[in-house]
Amino acid sequence: MSLRLALLALLAARPMTGFDAMRQFDASVGYLWHAPHTQIYPELRKLESTGLVESEEVPRGEHGKKRRYSLTEAGRDQLRTWMDEVEEPRRERDPQRLRAAYFEWASPQAARAQLEAHARFHEDALASYEKQREDILARRVPLLLARLERTPPGEQDAVVEFKAFAYSGLIARARAEVEWAREGLRLLDRLHPDRSEEQADEQSGA
Repeated sequence: MSLRLALLALLAARPMTGFDAMRQFDASVGYLWHAPHTQIYPELRKLESTGLVESEEVPRGEHGKKRRYSLTEAGRDQLRTWMDEVEEPRRERDPQRLRAAYFEWASPQAARAQLEAHARFHEDALASYEKQREDILARRVPLLLARLERTPPGEQDAVVEFKAFAYSGLIARARAEVEWAREGLRLLDRLHPDRSEEQADEQSGA
């Protein structure tokens, strides 16, 4: 259901083609919910078949056509209904923690490489989340501006603040992941001091 919810929320900002929706996933919703591009067009067609969105043909270039999707009143009602439902937190699969639990089977070098890759990934994500949150609060995000144009002035602050709040959660989680990886690296240094000294010698020699 999360992909359907995300698409309805996107179309609440403005009508979009399937290509527009894919781009907006990459630029905004994709930070919160990953979906392959191949899933978006079929999901839009399903939403249309159930009356939650409607589409119209619009020109593409001189001779081509494309479909532009808009949210229907039924789609707005469904979005409100879904958002009023309380979703219970679920336990998730965690391949990184599963690997870490059995690092004794890995060489110290491999364990270190895994943790360093984890730290880099979440450091990059952290920078992206912080930038996106900053742009949201500064109202520099085009899709957000489109949504605000359709929102009464008295409700606009809530639109901005709730989106920033979502990114605050991503920022906190990314920071925790980076610190967890660094804690693992410190653990490796403690458990394998000889290997740590070798690496320090190699770095100083380089």
